[in-house]
Amino acid sequence: MPTVAFISPKGGVGKTTAALLLASEVARGAKVTVIDADPNHPIHAWSRGATLPENLSVVANVDEDNILDRVEEAAAQTPFVIVDLEGTAAKIVLLAVSQADLVIIPMQGSQLDAEQAGRAIKVLKQHEKMTGRAVPFGVLLTRTSPIIRTRTMGHIQSGLNDAGVPVFTTQLHEREAFRAIFSFQKTLEDLDEKDVPNLDKAIVNAEQFAVEVIERLRQGRNATATKTEMA
Repeated sequence: MPTVAFISPKGGVGKTTAALLLASEVARGAKVTVIDADPNHPIHAWSRGATLPENLSVVANVDEDNILDRVEEAAAQTPFVIVDLEGTAAKIVLLAVSQADLVIIPMQGSQLDAEQAGRAIKVLKQHEKMTGRAVPFGVLLTRTSPIIRTRTMGHIQSGLNDAGVPVFTTQLHEREAFRAIFSFQKTLEDLDEKDVPNLDKAIVNAEQFAVEVIERLRQGRNATATKTEMA
């Protein structure tokens, strides 16, 4: 059962928003558990006031001593597990990464964010050296303009591509709806279009992101199967 971990050494990049959007979209067709391992527990706080989809559950009593057990328990109960983590230096992050089938590193289109994303990638490379297991990952560009592609964004994307860093084709745009899910404590689909502008476009954006994540998980699984057959 796939486990997806969201990590970022920098706050304010839309990490938790991306994790919740993915969880909500996956929950439309399959059971999913979100493990809220962010010390601020933003998803758990959201869930206490929200009417959760039947397929979505949130676990928050998580620390470095029980993270492996929590992931294992969740994977035994639901087909998808999504882990929201803060930072990269903590032991809990390395433990969660060790169980992940895909790591997503959200970042905004700035040089500072690119440098911080580089720190996260370095942690993944160090984990690979220590364990001999490469964890598939991808950088997710967030809070981008759906209309204008700035020169800075183009420069950042070119730098990532030149460095061979996998980048999600889908970007999560700057949308009022993505903030509204926390303000109204609802899933994207449960928001009222009268309260939130361009809700339909936000829903399409979230769906595109979820589809690409699932496709990357599928590709990773096929690659693993191929390696096993060749061994």
